[in-house]
Amino acid sequence: MKIALGQFTTDTDKAVNLAKAEAAIQEASQNGAKLLVLPETFMAFISPASTTCYADIAEPLEGPFVTRLCAAARAAGIYLVVGMFERNPKDDIRAWNTTLLIDNQGKLLHAYRKTHLYDAFSYQESRNIIQGDNALKVVETEIGRIGLMVCYELRFPEIARELALQGADLLIVPTAWVHGPLKEQHFQALVSARALENTLPVVACDQTGNIYSGRSLVCDAMGVTRNSMGVEQGLIYSEIDYKHTRTTREALPCLGHRRAELYTHLNK
Repeated sequence: MKIALGQFTTDTDKAVNLAKAEAAIQEASQNGAKLLVLPETFMAFISPASTTCYADIAEPLEGPFVTRLCAAARAAGIYLVVGMFERNPKDDIRAWNTTLLIDNQGKLLHAYRKTHLYDAFSYQESRNIIQGDNALKVVETEIGRIGLMVCYELRFPEIARELALQGADLLIVPTAWVHGPLKEQHFQALVSARALENTLPVVACDQTGNIYSGRSLVCDAMGVTRNSMGVEQGLIYSEIDYKHTRTTREALPCLGHRRAELYTHLNK
């Protein structure tokens, strides 16, 4: 299955980013991709130094940002994963960091609100983002069973393992990975590790420019990088080979070798 990753510099203007998304959707579809992945919070760039109210930028799932993306996916006949700021009517300051999974008919299949917030390395995401409390779940689609996780959540192997045990065929990780000392190495190592330890492909699509590091990549079930980017903007393509996943799991059946009775502290 051919997929596309769209790595872009996100603008402060939602309309600019929406136009970028629509153009990327059309281009990816014309090049034969069945799925396009765009970065975390692709709706708008908000600088950490900004006094912008996140709730003022955010929109409900029924708003124009989602509506137009659904229409674009339907017109192009392509699946889409993309991040946004979702409005919470009970919070006038913060928003949810939400990742959308839209099918090739333009139907919103899942809206995953980021559950593990990036309060680390002197950054405090929880000041502006509401912690999601939705359950981790795998979504059945025509292109496979898809699990979603977001950016900082790569540092929590429990999330990827939960989705793998639910039967995910593919993990998709939109990111806005802030650059810094060793951060790029962390990003690439974590994506590869989540793929290898769960023997399934992982797709991580990052923002670039502004404060972000780029370097989007696709890893197969052996943790091997199949395609990747530097800091440039644009689309790259990769093949997701589910047959390779099956043969990998036959040779390396580590999920079946787990001894859950020994892992007494995992839920503490």
